[in-house]
Amino acid sequence: MTPRELTNAAISATLHCLTGCAIGEVLGMVISTALGWHNAGNIALSIGLAFFFGYTLAIRPVLAAGVPFRQAIGVALAADTVSIAVMELVDNAALLVIPGAIDAGLGDLLFWGSLVASLAIAFVVTVPVNRWMIARGKGHAVAHQYHHQHH
Repeated sequence: MTPRELTNAAISATLHCLTGCAIGEVLGMVISTALGWHNAGNIALSIGLAFFFGYTLAIRPVLAAGVPFRQAIGVALAADTVSIAVMELVDNAALLVIPGAIDAGLGDLLFWGSLVASLAIAFVVTVPVNRWMIARGKGHAVAHQYHHQHH
């Protein structure tokens, strides 16, 4: 893989991860707000949902390639665990650092602006992590062999 292909693969893997994380963050905020939860519950639920949706998005092309479900779970875990963990760590740290972001509600521009900013920061930090892992045959490289293979 050329350096450019490696970088493109890392960007693709990170965008994929970003999608699952964003879905989890927003859904976690919606649910925790509806239930009247405070910050710790909100963060825990959002992280849990980010992992759930990240893995769900990772497993789909693997299952579509005809891989049995149990094996596909293993591929998804190997492909996205580090990426999602880095993304969530950076994303939540940014939300805690941005003044007022953690207490902003769904109707606040601060919530959406902070979410976009924190996910953008997490994306920039996670791309090189994914690039490093893919270059070593780890992370998203584990799942890449199953992409675009439809039986």
